Amino acid sequence: MLPHALSDLWQNQQTQLTDIGERFGLSWPAIWQGFSENQQQQVQRVLTLSTFVVESLPKDATFFANAITSDAICQPLSRVQISSWLDELAAEANSDDTPNSNKEELWHTALRKLRRRAMVHIIWRDQLRLASTMETTRALSDLADECVSRSIEFLGQLLQQRHGKPLGKNSQQEQQLLVLGMGKLGAYELNLSSDIDLIFTYPESGDTSGPKVITNQEYFIKLGQKLILALDKTTIDGFVFRTDMRLRPYGQSGPLVMNFASMEEYYQDQGRDWERYAMVKARVMTGEETPQAQELLQILRPFTYRAYIDFSAFESLRSMKAMINAEVRRRGLEMNVKLGPGGIREIEFIVQAFQLIRGGQDEQLQTRELLKVLDILAGDGYLPAGACDELKQAYLFLRDSEHAIQALNDEQTQQLPEDDINQLRVAWSLGFDHWDDYVTALNNHRDKVKFHFAQIVAAEDDDTENQQQDHSWLDLWHGELHGSAEQEFLQQHACINSDAVRQRLTTFRDSKAVAMMQQIGRERLDALMPLLLKELWSHQNPVDTLERIIPLLEAVLRRTAYLVLLKENPQALTQLVKLCGESVWVAEYIAQTPLLLDELLHPATLYRLPDKKELAEELNLRLLRIDEDDLEQQMEQLRQFVRAHKLRAAACEVMDALPLMKVSDYLTYLAEVVVDKVMWLSWQQMVAKYGYPTNADKEPVTEPEFAVIGYGKVGGLELSYSSDLDLVFLHNSTPNRYTTGDRSQDNGVFYTRMGQRMIHIMTTQTRSGDLYEVDMRLRPSGNSGMIVASVKAFDEYQQKHAWTWEHQALVRARALCGRDSTIAEYQAIREKILTQPREEESLKKDVREMRQKMRDHLGVEKKGVEKAGEEKAGKSTEKYHLKQDKGGIVDIEFIVQYGVLANCKAHTSLLTYTDNMRILDGFSETGLMDKKDAEKLQQIYLNYRAESHRRALQKEKLVLDVEAQQQLNIAEQKAEVVRLWGDWLE
Repeated sequence: MLPHALSDLWQNQQTQLTDIGERFGLSWPAIWQGFSENQQQQVQRVLTLSTFVVESLPKDATFFANAITSDAICQPLSRVQISSWLDELAAEANSDDTPNSNKEELWHTALRKLRRRAMVHIIWRDQLRLASTMETTRALSDLADECVSRSIEFLGQLLQQRHGKPLGKNSQQEQQLLVLGMGKLGAYELNLSSDIDLIFTYPESGDTSGPKVITNQEYFIKLGQKLILALDKTTIDGFVFRTDMRLRPYGQSGPLVMNFASMEEYYQDQGRDWERYAMVKARVMTGEETPQAQELLQILRPFTYRAYIDFSAFESLRSMKAMINAEVRRRGLEMNVKLGPGGIREIEFIVQAFQLIRGGQDEQLQTRELLKVLDILAGDGYLPAGACDELKQAYLFLRDSEHAIQALNDEQTQQLPEDDINQLRVAWSLGFDHWDDYVTALNNHRDKVKFHFAQIVAAEDDDTENQQQDHSWLDLWHGELHGSAEQEFLQQHACINSDAVRQRLTTFRDSKAVAMMQQIGRERLDALMPLLLKELWSHQNPVDTLERIIPLLEAVLRRTAYLVLLKENPQALTQLVKLCGESVWVAEYIAQTPLLLDELLHPATLYRLPDKKELAEELNLRLLRIDEDDLEQQMEQLRQFVRAHKLRAAACEVMDALPLMKVSDYLTYLAEVVVDKVMWLSWQQMVAKYGYPTNADKEPVTEPEFAVIGYGKVGGLELSYSSDLDLVFLHNSTPNRYTTGDRSQDNGVFYTRMGQRMIHIMTTQTRSGDLYEVDMRLRPSGNSGMIVASVKAFDEYQQKHAWTWEHQALVRARALCGRDSTIAEYQAIREKILTQPREEESLKKDVREMRQKMRDHLGVEKKGVEKAGEEKAGKSTEKYHLKQDKGGIVDIEFIVQYGVLANCKAHTSLLTYTDNMRILDGFSETGLMDKKDAEKLQQIYLNYRAESHRRALQKEKLVLDVEAQQQLNIAEQKAEVVRLWGDWLE
């Protein structure tokens, strides 16, 4: 129902249509009478809300009258329909009978008539709410794409008649003009009266083929100039799109067109932060399916999306927002639905902040469309779902408001009208009968946007007192605290060994690495250091903690986004100081992989370790975002995953959030999940290359007949942070059968190459290091054996050729992943070997001799320094290797392994577990060992392992001096182990 206050406007529109119609041979009253009642209501609404439509109808009267009468104007507008209209309108321009001198002008006319048709159609559907907001923006973007692409084709043909085709200097292939659509155009989010931001480029320099030869650069500049003229020039028929070229490299002072090499050089060396922001939505609007378009996108992607978590985006976006705010205040744009507080731009900033910060890590976030990115942010937990929903609803309301404003007169503005009539028109367009009701709804949406913007992007509030305090810390960093000010500061802020801390600060501040920093990097360091010192100053061990943190700072001086991360996230800085204070290993680990700083942002998850299923799900999600053919990115993501979770385990251990065995279990589960994923990745890559292995019936086998056996620490669920993986690869494929692919291979060769690929994925050094060190020496025949053994060969080796120490190793061996049937065959072999009859004295002799060899090579206790009485008492006067010396970790492990080999035939329950703790439980339960002795041995083993972990986290060796031995009561514990060794193996 037409609001009463708009009745006069409607009458005026009717009169105007009648008057203008007469000049174009249009009888509006007659046309009006021919409409149905429903059509009349639709016409009344659209013409009341859009003066632009009122002025446009008479200029293409027959077309629009038919479109309204047939309801064609209410149907969705496709790119195909737009193209068809252009064919019709440009028939004369495309005719061979038309002189070339007239063609360009005729093309201009056709484009402008096309725009008028399409705009009326789009506004019609938008104001009747027959199209969703994003359908409207897509139709507008399709119109721009069609105009640009078809104009390049048309104008290029005219240019080539004189200059010939532009050819690449090296390739001699015809070169094409590629047009980057920036901003809303790139994301298919164009508004009704939007200008279009374009960048022109072409692949390769060279010359045209003639007759009049010019360089490719000159050719494409001419073509670009003609394209701009075709779109932007205002004629009697209007314009097509206002065209803005200021986003190109070097802006208005730069060349109109650049080749790929020049583009790459510019963005690598001189690209600025705001240009990254502009590139987020960049799209090759002339088509992204070509190799040239893909090459261009590959050039731009590293500039736009950094490989690390880039919190510097917050700083850049704040700076841009501050400039916009100043413009808003200066021009009185508070009621601007785009630039005003809580407007469209703030929503775009929120979304693009996450895209710029995390887009290099999470390729999903490289999606251009804002609403799709909001769904990703909600789905992946970057933002609460409720917040994303509020931002989506606000965005759609604000975009509809923008369209309502622009539909009035086809003006490029987002400023809400000030006169009563136009205010009511905008309100009615959005479904409100009164302006005040609309403003209430608008402010509700804007308040929500302002709130979320403040939470995510907005700068901190000014705090004079805090600023004064921070200034003192800045003076401390700069070495400018002297005299009474220094004394007053030290009285107020006590610090253990402050002189040493300040001396280390001076050394760092005056270092060459800091002196060589660029200005923006130095500013970021200066902003962080007062906050770091404030956090560090009251620490119980500030000198060592600072000593550990400085290598991290030095590691990121050339990647200063990490400095911004710590400044912007106080909780991350707090966790960093805390963890580095507790562990040298953690400090070095983060310094080696600064990406791990992202893990410190959320203490709640940092100190909560997921279970194995959650680990697998997270890894799957990470890899789903990567092209399955992109092995390099897969390897990088695997490494980042492992490093992040090792850090979380270390954080839990050093802060006593979890006991040792839980941490070891977690590190072991992490390795199992990763090895399983590596197995499947390698399988998929081998299948893609060679096809599937086949069975005895020559049918393809679509799952790997493969198993990964873990020995040592991974087999015994005792992994530590730097543990390597002792692995053996087995397959049970059909012999003398071949894979199905064109490059067919013997099944055995296929699995050997699959095993080699697994080792490659795990051990190759990427920028994040290796995944795990892999030790394959426990495979049949050791280093001289096959990388992947058949189950049959493994069985034969274990029965006929394996040494006793290899059977000892089998005690701790278990399947980590693989096919059930392969694993079952392995387990049957393990049981057969471990339960075979053994001569007790011979077994003891083999175990003792192997143990002595290890002590001789790896222990540190000196011969002859212990007196007989001291040896019996377990006392040492020398250094002691916690793992390798007598009474240490390996002695306990050998006691357990001997016990299994000697007794497994009679007590097959000892086969169940591969970890020492539960095997010792088995000894107690079967009566093989006194319960108290088993418990003592378990406690000593846990004590030794806890000290091993502690030393690993402090980067200390397992060699204990006399003082450390006394503190840990090594003598008493060693004596117990020696006693039990004597009882079992002497």
